[in-house]
Amino acid sequence: MKNNEPKLVEKEKIIAEKLNGRFAMLGFIALVGAYLTTGQIIPGFI
Repeated sequence: MKNNEPKLVEKEKIIAEKLNGRFAMLGFIALVGAYLTTGQIIPGFI
């Protein structure tokens, strides 16, 4: 038997996922910025 009721997601989990995604985007922008300014993928390593 199928359950057709919509699943309820807690508000805290939605906020946590949005925040996690925003930090991931920020980290990616920082990675690109470091590469463009230094020419190295990880600054400090060969």
